[in-house]
Amino acid sequence: MNEQNNHRPNPDELLSLLRMEEEKSKRGKLKIFFGMCAGVGKTYSMLKAAAVDKAKGVDLVAGYVETHNRKETKELVDGFEVIPRKETEYKGTYVQEMDIDAILARKPEIVLVDELAHTNAPGSRHIKRYQDVQEILDNGINVYTTLNVQHLESRADTVAQITGIVIRETLPDEIFEKADEVELVDITTNELLQRLAEGKVYAEERSREALLNFFREGNITALREMSLRIVADRVDKQLRDYMQLKRIRGPWKSGLHLMVVIGPGLNSAKLLRWAKNLSYTMQASLLALYIETPKPLSEEQNEQLAKNIALARQLGAEVMTASDRDIVKAILSVAVKENITHIIVGKPRLRNLFSLLQLGNFVQRLIKNSGNIDVYVLGSDLSSDNSYSRYITFPSYSSKPFQYLISVIAIILPSILMFHLSPTIGYQVVSLVLMLVVALLATVMGIGPILLAAILSTLIWDYFFIPPHFTLHIDKPEDGLMCIMFFFIALINGVLTARVRRQERLTKEREERTNALFMLTKELSLATNLDEVLNASRRSIKKYFDLDVIFILQDGQNKLQEYNALTDNEYSVASWSYRYCKKAGKFTDTLPSSKHTYYPLFGATLKTGVVAITLSSRLKGDKDVFWDTYLTQISNAIEREFLNKMARRAQLLNESDMLYKTLFNSISHEFRIPVATILGSSDALINQEYPNEIRREFYGEIYTAAERLNRLIENLLNMSRLESGHITPHMDWCDVNDIVNEALKNLKKEVSPFVMDVIIPSDTPMVKLDFGLTEQILHNLVYNATQHALPGSNIRIKIFYDNQTITMQVMDRGSGFADADIAHIFDKFYRVEGSKPGGMGLGLSIVKGFVEAQGGTILVENRTNGGARFTIKIPTQAPEIELE
Repeated sequence: MNEQNNHRPNPDELLSLLRMEEEKSKRGKLKIFFGMCAGVGKTYSMLKAAAVDKAKGVDLVAGYVETHNRKETKELVDGFEVIPRKETEYKGTYVQEMDIDAILARKPEIVLVDELAHTNAPGSRHIKRYQDVQEILDNGINVYTTLNVQHLESRADTVAQITGIVIRETLPDEIFEKADEVELVDITTNELLQRLAEGKVYAEERSREALLNFFREGNITALREMSLRIVADRVDKQLRDYMQLKRIRGPWKSGLHLMVVIGPGLNSAKLLRWAKNLSYTMQASLLALYIETPKPLSEEQNEQLAKNIALARQLGAEVMTASDRDIVKAILSVAVKENITHIIVGKPRLRNLFSLLQLGNFVQRLIKNSGNIDVYVLGSDLSSDNSYSRYITFPSYSSKPFQYLISVIAIILPSILMFHLSPTIGYQVVSLVLMLVVALLATVMGIGPILLAAILSTLIWDYFFIPPHFTLHIDKPEDGLMCIMFFFIALINGVLTARVRRQERLTKEREERTNALFMLTKELSLATNLDEVLNASRRSIKKYFDLDVIFILQDGQNKLQEYNALTDNEYSVASWSYRYCKKAGKFTDTLPSSKHTYYPLFGATLKTGVVAITLSSRLKGDKDVFWDTYLTQISNAIEREFLNKMARRAQLLNESDMLYKTLFNSISHEFRIPVATILGSSDALINQEYPNEIRREFYGEIYTAAERLNRLIENLLNMSRLESGHITPHMDWCDVNDIVNEALKNLKKEVSPFVMDVIIPSDTPMVKLDFGLTEQILHNLVYNATQHALPGSNIRIKIFYDNQTITMQVMDRGSGFADADIAHIFDKFYRVEGSKPGGMGLGLSIVKGFVEAQGGTILVENRTNGGARFTIKIPTQAPEIELE
């Protein structure tokens, strides 16, 4: 039994695969005809496969097919319906591109799209053709397309290394990995070279040039091996997924997690691509980590860091940032928290002057402290330049020229002052003063000015103060040693002070971001409705990002609301971003000519809308990551309000359903008795002749049943008015005696078995009340008393006016109410156990509603000697002129 359990697949992995299959079923299918390079026959194979499908009756069109003037290819294309291409003007030239809208409007089963990695002309909806294909797939249309191995993002560096040609048009590996089917189009190297020589790939002149450059035998063989290996890896992955889905015993995936450490250097791109290849082969998740250090980045480094982070996301890696001066400590801390099994770092080949201040070698420390985590160290490519800069580099400086000037002046001025004082204080004291100046400069300057100040102060001290004066020669060995020590102490002191200051700045920035997230979370948690959430989000984004934002939310029907501030074109970009849950607009790959940048707002379960921001420049590096985190908090808060609204609506529907069921059951029972009485009595009167006395009894039964029906209908109508909020009291001057008399008149038959005791002081003034509502209140309370009191007992009505409040009490000598009943006595459809038959339990609920509609309160309590007392207090006013 245990052996069987050990071979059971992980339920979470099975569920993940099933969810993936479900998501795939909603999208179109992507089939890629994959080859090692141009000329192997990818387009031809695609068209042949399409012809077979068309012969089977499949609705198929050609969206974009590049024939390259090949006769056989042209003949095949002529057999298909071709979607006309869309012309785009660019710098006075008209460029033809695939018309996505025409394809979506035509909505075929399959569309043929050649050259998946193609870059679209400026002004197109998307920058890359693969993005066009993704939109087509999202609309449920199947796509046949072609792709060469060199266009995969993770293989671009390797291909450039093999062929010497940099590949500009690439696409994310994720597109290839998620393709539903990949068909390898392969021919031998000799056959391809022969096709090229015969002019079947390029024109004759271009073929000769290609044979001398890209299409060399060694290049083609290497590319062929790469394409075969990629397809083999894909087949192996599909086999393992199939085994897992079908519960076939075998080697299950072991849950590997890779982390690649990136930075602002060019080598990070290679690290990312290599890590992506490794994660794909190992079936492992990939995390890209950037460690933020106190060292400031130049503008160029910030740009490169932004590109590296964008590449990491493009390759499907999760991006994370951490902050620490000790990079090894930060890497291992994140690795432990994220359960990382493999760490990938670049080999540090170059050293600069200040790397000597670091304790221990980076790679050695990482390996030594990594424990059970495997560490991959990837070498970087060296430049062909054999100059000294390959081995010795200097740190990058970000200080301004005037800071260097200030550091020079700050050293020269004290030196002049010390020159006149040195005979008195000694040249040793001068070194301490200059060292102090360097330390003070370190509190406000960068490393560059500090280095300059340390060198300059050493030379000035040697030249002007150490004997012999006005020469760099030093007579005493101890003075020479002191001079050397002075330089290093001043330099190290200045560098360490600057490092502490940068660390303080970095800590302050991280604290500000943490505080920003904390304040945002706090404000969003205090928001009680959607408007407050949006207002809090706008204030917070304006405060911390200095951006004006526009929130465009869905209308509840999974469609964006109209927004007057946006043009039709901008609204269409926002709709696209909402529909596909991808950012679009300015500084993105989708419709970059837009005025705004649009980010989708989506939580765990709902798409709630988009947010539009106007950027003057692209969000860079960790600021982009921080913005994504910020937006996630806002998206979750908006989703919370949407879910609350849906929950309230569901609760209302549930309550309405319960009310309907209760009302239906009550009505069916309560209406049946009086209706049956009326029908029976009417039938007897119609079909039989009875004496007048018996006929009067039948008439009385009919009248009683009709009264009961009328009371039920009035209660239902009153409850309907209360539930809908349509009760509007019409306050007017009333005499409470008239209200009581009217109520008792309508209950003449019901109160006849009881002793009615009405107590109203003679000096009770006229008060402002709604006569009809108040009469109905007394009517229901007195009727309720008749249902619970014994015949012959006393029912008392007591009314008095005090302190601009009219108080009405209805008391009986019945059995009273149990404590459990008192808590629910005013609930709809609540009936006390043991009550007389008849009624639906609405009378007292209506009383409470009518009292509260006039701004009053009602209280029920048991009397000391038995019975119940209902006390009503309604604020009112007495007339200014008393009536005589």
